[in-house]
Amino acid sequence: MKTKNIIKTSLYSLAIVVGLGSCTKDFEKLNTPPTSITTIDPSLLFSRVLKDGTFAEGGELPNNKFGSWVQHWAGAAVVPVSRYIESSEDLIWEQHYSMIRDLRQIRLELAGKENDASGRTKLAIARIYEISIWQRLTDLFGDIPYSEVSKDATAINVTPAFDTQESIYASLIADLDAAMNNLNDADENYGTADFFYKGSTAINSWRKYANSLKLRLGLRLRYANPTLARATVESAMGKPALLFSSNTDNAAVPTFSDAQTTNANPMLQQFLTGSSDLRYLAAALVTKLKTYNDPRLPLLAQLTVNNVNAGQPDYVGLGVALTDAQLSQVIRNNYSTASLSTWFSRTFAPIPAYSLTYAEVCFFKAEAALLGWGAQTTAAEGFFKAGVAAALQLPPYNINSIPPAYDSAVLSFTGLNDAQKLDRIMTQKWIHLFGRNYEAFAEWRRNGLPALTPGSNLGSTNGQIPRRAIYSTRESQLNTSNYNAAVGRLSNGDSFLSKVWWDKR
Repeated sequence: MKTKNIIKTSLYSLAIVVGLGSCTKDFEKLNTPPTSITTIDPSLLFSRVLKDGTFAEGGELPNNKFGSWVQHWAGAAVVPVSRYIESSEDLIWEQHYSMIRDLRQIRLELAGKENDASGRTKLAIARIYEISIWQRLTDLFGDIPYSEVSKDATAINVTPAFDTQESIYASLIADLDAAMNNLNDADENYGTADFFYKGSTAINSWRKYANSLKLRLGLRLRYANPTLARATVESAMGKPALLFSSNTDNAAVPTFSDAQTTNANPMLQQFLTGSSDLRYLAAALVTKLKTYNDPRLPLLAQLTVNNVNAGQPDYVGLGVALTDAQLSQVIRNNYSTASLSTWFSRTFAPIPAYSLTYAEVCFFKAEAALLGWGAQTTAAEGFFKAGVAAALQLPPYNINSIPPAYDSAVLSFTGLNDAQKLDRIMTQKWIHLFGRNYEAFAEWRRNGLPALTPGSNLGSTNGQIPRRAIYSTRESQLNTSNYNAAVGRLSNGDSFLSKVWWDKR
């Protein structure tokens, strides 16, 4: 019995040893859960980034802050950021670097296919869109971690250096040219996962997007580096067939008003899920539209409740950055919201969320023509009016032609000098960019047009409209030395009043 037990125990021990050897041999396989994700479809990643990147401009936070700074939105008592009170941008910073990580993951998934039809054009398209995200980031903050984040898709650097905005722009322009050259009509593309462009013309549509983006990059540098700006603009203008030529070229994500709120236009999302204090339009926007007798006014703004009740229907915008005393006197029914019949309606036809439009391209071309960059100066008015016509045609306005009275009173260049012409161009772009707060903020800073009067609250800026966003606290805490170096290059430190490199106006 004892002998049998010894033999039994020895066999059991041997089984354990053999079993352990087998476990060690297949350790990685056995310790990998069968449902783990080891690869990700690049198309899923690309869809997510296109949606998140496009929807980000019209969401609650940028409407509150940047939308109030450019005086599209008023903000109210519960929105201190609209009153020039400094705060860091942890959420915006993380959101955009998260998109960069997703785009970097696409490079990992397609590694080794850089010269293959199954990966080459997909990588180029992802890089083109990534450049637009980098531009937004550096436009908001100035110097940012870039080269040590973007170049190597296999390495993660938690303490990257901050590149100068000047060097970032030079890199983005060069990389955009390289990506455009890698687009090949015979290659695979993202198909229906591409919310911007689908079908047989998708690759050429991305060429147009890239070249139109190049035009935007070039003009952003107009006052900071006129030589590079002109060369970039003239390069883009020199390929007119590869610039947006109608609203069918617009880069936009479709929305669904009657589905989940996450699929609704971000403007409608904020109405359905956000604070009611986000809904009031700024006085500067409403007054400008009323002064112009703009045909978009009744489709963009809501008549005030109290004016309608008094039998004197009117549109009234709320002042921005109001003091506590002014806010205490605000009666909501005295002010206009965005339209409850279009922007804030679930029954109105869904309004796409735009990333880049033909109207913008026309306004850029008009500005370039005024400078004699890539077009005759006499072409400026034609480009400008084409931009206004395209802007009027977009949902929710759906106005098919410029009203003659509006054309003669508001759009004509007759008798104007170049400064006055530029003011008209930039004012129409400002109206067109309603709901696209990051781009509206960048364009307003670049030219200082239209002229905006700051609100009464002094905030952290002594009553000045802010010029940039403040870095994430994560950088100051976890990447301190590189953060300090970047802050040291800012004229007023990490504050609202420091200007990014290209902001010279």
